[in-house]
Amino acid sequence: MKLSHTFLFVHDQDAALKFYRDVIGLEVRTDQTIENDYRWLTVGPADQPGVEIGLARVGPPVPPTDFEVLEALLAKGSLQGLIFVVEDVDAKFEQVRAAGGEVLQEPVDQYYGVRDCAFRDPSGNSIRFSSQR
Repeated sequence: MKLSHTFLFVHDQDAALKFYRDVIGLEVRTDQTIENDYRWLTVGPADQPGVEIGLARVGPPVPPTDFEVLEALLAKGSLQGLIFVVEDVDAKFEQVRAAGGEVLQEPVDQYYGVRDCAFRDPSGNSIRFSSQR
């Protein structure tokens, strides 16, 4: 069994695409608008061509009764994020910060054996970069 897709809710798919492609350095996998103006937008790491991260707006197939709750959680940054393993956390931190990434945590050695840092994407999702110490 292998992971193929995971999804993040975003407020603005164009802003998310710019962040994940231009700031983080992910590749665009799919960018297609399908029925009812639903945009299927996925990105992924170059070294993992079989993994796609969907950047999805709150909307169908989520039930309409849940839209408001999800939008509120997204606005507060309360939804789950992503963790990427990188060779050099400090270099990645400087690269993302220089590109305008919103810093949540500067690089630090964690008690559980990694050095990591964290940013927020334009929708408030937490994005972490980690490497083994």
